[in-house]
Amino acid sequence: MLKINDLRVNYGGIEAVKGITFEVPEKNIVTLIGANGAGKSTTLRSIAGLVKPSSGSITFEGQELVGMDTPDIISKGIALVPEGRHVFPDMTVLENIKIGAYLRKDSLEDDINWVYSLFPRLRERSWQLSGTMSGGEQQMLAVARALMSHPKLIMMDEPSLGLAPLIVKDIFSIIKEINKQGVTVLLIEQNANMALHTADMGYVLETGTITLSGTGKELLADESVKAAYLGKKNK
Repeated sequence: MLKINDLRVNYGGIEAVKGITFEVPEKNIVTLIGANGAGKSTTLRSIAGLVKPSSGSITFEGQELVGMDTPDIISKGIALVPEGRHVFPDMTVLENIKIGAYLRKDSLEDDINWVYSLFPRLRERSWQLSGTMSGGEQQMLAVARALMSHPKLIMMDEPSLGLAPLIVKDIFSIIKEINKQGVTVLLIEQNANMALHTADMGYVLETGTITLSGTGKELLADESVKAAYLGKKNK
């Protein structure tokens, strides 16, 4: 579905992404893991058209995305849930959800009910100002808002960041459910253990370069991944 080929991105003379190549197959969950500054968020922002690559190719269902504006990329069926959630704090839950469908001209009622079925807590808080919600509730709202654009591919940047362990389990259960319903997922996570247990495929990104790839199970079993990202030392 998504193919990244020799992608390079520069920030003020610094090469943040150094010629990475990877694929996201349709209806899979694919994760990018790596330390802060590895280039993970830059990669997602490039796919979404928020950052312009210096070279390389990004194709989605065979169509080149490099050079496209972000609204056009969204209209192709890609949604981004940014790190830090970025809900509109002075708007209600329902108003935030509806903003996710700003490019749509059809009825929203069925999809609003769908995201409420995924996130019952949001239904209970439809008229609550989003700025008064907990971090976990705001993360659920950010995902619900992204789903309102009818994405074929949803990209999530650190969805578990700063959340309590029980809420993290909820978020990953919802990621699996979204995927079961046919949405492809590209996931960035510092919680490598949860990400690799959830993902079909994973890539390890270090200082702008992919150093390892494999299935989630293969990477969980890899000694270098255990030592660097799972807090387990080689025996």
